[in-house]
Amino acid sequence: MFDVVPDDAIAEGRATDAYFLRTEEALEHAGRNPDVVAEVTADQFPTGEFELFAGLADAARLLEGRDVDVDAIPEGTLFDGGPVLRVEGPYLAFCRLETSLLGFLSQPTGMATAALAARRAAPETPVLSFGARHVHPSIAGIVDRSAVLAGFDGFSHVAAGDLMDREPSGTMPHALVVCFGAGNQENAWRAFDEAVDDDVARVALCDTYADETDEALRAAEMGFEGVRLDTTGSRRGDFRHIVRETRWTLEEAGHGDVDVFVSGGLAPDSMRELRDVVDGFGVGSHVTDADPVDFGLDIVEVDGEPVAKRGKLSGKKEVYRTPDGGHHVARADADADGEPLMEPVIRDGEVVASFDLGAAADRAAADAERVDFRAHRTA
Repeated sequence: MFDVVPDDAIAEGRATDAYFLRTEEALEHAGRNPDVVAEVTADQFPTGEFELFAGLADAARLLEGRDVDVDAIPEGTLFDGGPVLRVEGPYLAFCRLETSLLGFLSQPTGMATAALAARRAAPETPVLSFGARHVHPSIAGIVDRSAVLAGFDGFSHVAAGDLMDREPSGTMPHALVVCFGAGNQENAWRAFDEAVDDDVARVALCDTYADETDEALRAAEMGFEGVRLDTTGSRRGDFRHIVRETRWTLEEAGHGDVDVFVSGGLAPDSMRELRDVVDGFGVGSHVTDADPVDFGLDIVEVDGEPVAKRGKLSGKKEVYRTPDGGHHVARADADADGEPLMEPVIRDGEVVASFDLGAAADRAAADAERVDFRAHRTA
C-alpha cells in the first residue's frame, strides 16, 4: 500500500544492493565460502568526535539465526573510531545482509548523536522528541527511540510508543485552535480540557492568533497549568525576549506557577540561550536532519589470516575506554590500558545480549559525562 520495504524482504536479504547477490553467485560458482571476520567502522582511528551508538537491537534481529558470532559495543556507548560491531562466520551466511545492517546502524546513530547534543544543551530541562513529521513514517519509531536512548524525556508519536511500550506525550496543535476561529481560543482550549483524559497535561498552545503574552494570560486564567509557544520563524524575532515577556506577564497577574514550554526549529545553541527561562523543549528537525554516520563493513580476516583493502586496517580489533575517558583502538590480541567495550551479541546464531532502552539511556548519560561529550559536540 505504501512505498515501504516489507519486513520479510529485509529478513530474507532482498533489501540489499544487487552486487551482493552477484557476489553470492560468483562465490557459489567458484565453490568458495571462506570463514571471515568483518568489522563495521566509521573512522579507523580516533578523530576527537564522539558519536552515540544506536540501532544494535535491529541489527541483532537481522543477524539472528545465521551461522555467525557477533560482538558489538552496547547501545548507548560513545565511540570515536575503530569497530562498533564485528561479525565472524562463513561469508555467505551474511553477505547479502550488509546493506540493511549498515542502514540499521547508520541513521539511528546519527540521530542519537544529535539528540545527545540537545540533551546536553539543557541537562536540567525536560526535552521531548517532536520530529516524526519530518521523516518517512516507516522510520518514525527509529527517530523517537534514538531520542529516548540519548536521554530525551518523551516523544510525540503514537506508533513509536507502541514499539517502545511507552506512552507518547502531546497536547494540541494550531489546527485545533484554527478550527474554532479567531477570537475563540478559549473555546478550543475548553473543548480540549473537557474532552481529553485527566492524565494528559493541561498545556495550551498560545500563539495562534494573538500575541503570545495575551493568549498565555487568557489560558492561565482558565486554569491551564502550562502554555506552549511555537511561534513561527517569520514572527519570532527575539524568541528569548518573547519568552521572558510572557513569563513576566504571567507572574505579574499571579500566575507564576504556569509552566512555559517552547518548540519549533530548536537546536542546542538556541536551547542553551533559553534553558534558564523555559520549563521544557520540543525538539524535532535538529534530530531528524542529522547526517547518518558513514559506517562501512570490511572483511579484516579470511580463514584466520589478516587482510584489508587499501586504506583500512587489517586484523581483528578491540576498542577501549581509557582511564582518562578517551577512546583507544588496538589489535584484539594486544595488551591495552583501558576497559574493553565490545560485548557478545550473538553466539552460533542465538542472540545472547539484552536490549533494554532504559539501561542504554543510562549508559549514554554516564558515558557522556565520562568523555565530556560537550567538548566534542557544541553545535
